[in-house]
Amino acid sequence: MAEKIKIIPLGGLNEIGKNLTVYEYGGDIIVVDCGMAFPGDDMYGIDMVIPDVTYLVKNANRIRGLFITHGHEDHIGAIPYVLRQVNMPIFCTRLTAGLIKLKLDEHGLTKQTKITTVEAGAAIKAGKFEVEFIHVNHSIADSAAFAIRTKMGTIIHTGDFKIDSTPIDGKIIDLGRFGELGKQGVLALLADSTNIEIPGYTQSERSVGKSFDRLFSNCDKRIIVTTFASNIHRVQQAIDAAVKYGRKVAVTGRSMENIVKVCIDLGYMTIPKNTLIDVAKAKNLPKEKVVIITTGSQGEEMSALYRMAFSTHKQVDVGYGDRIIISASAIPGNETSVSTVINELFRKGCDVIYGRDHHLHVSGHAAQEELKIIHALTAPKFFIPLHGEQRMLQLHSELAQSLGMDPKNIAIADNGSVIELTHKSIRINNSVPAGQVLVDGYGVGDVGAVVLRDRKHLAEDGMVVVNINLSAQDGSLLMPPDIITRGFIYVKESGDLMQELQEVVASTVETSARRSKRSRSNNENDLRGTVKSAVSSYLYKTTRRNPMILPIVNEL
Repeated sequence: MAEKIKIIPLGGLNEIGKNLTVYEYGGDIIVVDCGMAFPGDDMYGIDMVIPDVTYLVKNANRIRGLFITHGHEDHIGAIPYVLRQVNMPIFCTRLTAGLIKLKLDEHGLTKQTKITTVEAGAAIKAGKFEVEFIHVNHSIADSAAFAIRTKMGTIIHTGDFKIDSTPIDGKIIDLGRFGELGKQGVLALLADSTNIEIPGYTQSERSVGKSFDRLFSNCDKRIIVTTFASNIHRVQQAIDAAVKYGRKVAVTGRSMENIVKVCIDLGYMTIPKNTLIDVAKAKNLPKEKVVIITTGSQGEEMSALYRMAFSTHKQVDVGYGDRIIISASAIPGNETSVSTVINELFRKGCDVIYGRDHHLHVSGHAAQEELKIIHALTAPKFFIPLHGEQRMLQLHSELAQSLGMDPKNIAIADNGSVIELTHKSIRINNSVPAGQVLVDGYGVGDVGAVVLRDRKHLAEDGMVVVNINLSAQDGSLLMPPDIITRGFIYVKESGDLMQELQEVVASTVETSARRSKRSRSNNENDLRGTVKSAVSSYLYKTTRRNPMILPIVNEL
């Protein structure tokens, strides 16, 4: 029987986020990345979405390690939740380890989890796998691609990457290593598809620093910069500009404060002495002497910038003397929340600088020409596009074919697909459980489709509670039905409707009592259904609305 490697994506395909890929060979399993995704607009009350790891739980005894490419939430955000179900050692670079430890501390999982830090160029033995870390550029430091070696051959998993010839830390992507591996022979390439629709090359991160310099120069206002907390090179450039123009720097927002502290402790940020000040002290300095770096680039309701915009931040009030620099692009789905914050900042008189025209954001993902370089250097036999929606995966397949790859050697999969590799072929054979697990507060997976449907119904149409008090002796109404509404209409302005609704309920109860010949318990169930149907029908005819109806029957 031919040897096989199984590759099973449990997240990251036909979507943006919650990246998780399983590799199986010779009875052993390794896992690459363990990320979360932001909830959709129709996921009312949901905090985050994580992958379904039922397959990992069933095969926990075969897992030899969790390998993390970098420290972004869509690659590490699900780790605390998954580790509660499957305890496995983690292998990652130093900065990524520092960010993961923050999460594990918050969830009380630090003691039970073993984290091994690995430098670029080093390799880790994990069962029948050997995983080599290869330095790549991305919008967070210490990012890595993996060369996953087995007796069958080498698989390259790029993670998120770009080719930046002038990175902030001076560490250029190790293209030479990709070329060496290509010469030795690469069985399969799994590569980032996020920017496949963008021609040419992605701009260098250093270009944003030039924009900061321009906006800081001759500015007599307080400057507030918001960006992704994990983009420490962007934060470093904002700090460098502040130092150049004689400004002190305050940091606000929990994730920003935590990441800056980790980066300073681990040596990933260089900040001159006496530059950082407490945000509470910033208001005591002249505005032209202060820069505040904050969270909130995505308009998150609990973020520091959001609280500034809506006057709920305890230390920072914003207004005419402030220049707000939004150094990030809106993640798809966050456009409305970002616009809301920008509008409110304008309303307060702030000078808000945002948008592509100001060159305040560059992507961390490879565009078409960079992807071609990786394909050409590695010269893989098989190709599996990762990290993207369906159109991105298809377009990446087309790019590979334009470089000479046989379409039969490309697998466009879904989450849960079992991709089987042999020396001669690649095919999708069967599937495993995969999907979304919703995190709501402390609850993980206890909110499903039915609950979401009810939340959507409540959000769109509101609720009407019908409280019916019956005599235990004869089932007659003891008092007029009590009607309570939430999110439906304002009762004080709809007295006639409420009175008519009471009459509909009373008539329905009386009619039901006369017709019913069943036992009392069944009668209650029937009555609830009858009342619900009558109320729903009446309200739709009179208001063209369809609220959730909750009849409550009490026997007294």
